[in-house]
Amino acid sequence: RTGDLARYQEDGTLVYLGRMDQQVKLRGFRIELGEIEAILGQHPTVRQAVVTIRANPTGEPRLVAYVVSQSDDRMDTRELHAALQETLPDYMIPSIFVPLEAVPLTPNGKVDRNALPEPDVSISNRGFVLPRNATEGQLAHLWSEILGLEKVSIHDNFFELGGHSLLATRLISRLSETFELELPLRSLFEKPTIADLAEHIETLQLVLTQASRSTTAIGSRTEIEL
Repeated sequence: RTGDLARYQEDGTLVYLGRMDQQVKLRGFRIELGEIEAILGQHPTVRQAVVTIRANPTGEPRLVAYVVSQSDDRMDTRELHAALQETLPDYMIPSIFVPLEAVPLTPNGKVDRNALPEPDVSISNRGFVLPRNATEGQLAHLWSEILGLEKVSIHDNFFELGGHSLLATRLISRLSETFELELPLRSLFEKPTIADLAEHIETLQLVLTQASRSTTAIGSRTEIEL
């Protein structure tokens, strides 16, 4: 009734999650930030979550989730992304998940959103790795162009760099033109790094080449028989 969002833990402790009226508009959709925070807070690896809007390097707004883990183990952001996909539409899924040791608070104990750090997506946690072949080089160029980044590592995750469903659709369209392949959108969700997607594309190209050779060979034999 107060508009506050909270949940009970197993020991009866009431955990405050934030306000339910933190509504924002993003790419034409009205979004309740508290709803995303509540669903993230239900994940067994998450102690606390805060979701806000931050601009990417090109100035385009995106959802950013700041997450405090239940343990000291490294948080699996892909797992969180996949868990949200089961419940929320694409436009409500944060582009970036930022791990925090603790959420900054104001003197009266409220979440201090102004003190939340800017997401650092310049270099992957696995270190910066240059493209190793032409396919990875083409992908890196497209990612840099679409995401507005100066450089991209082959192990960077498209969605962790600020990609969302609309940018993913744009990238898939450019990939189809560049590699002359009909790639479904799910390809990017299943292979979100340049290294993985490049390997997937090269495998598809090899299969198509072999299929084309087989078809040509069958056609040649048919002409001889006729």
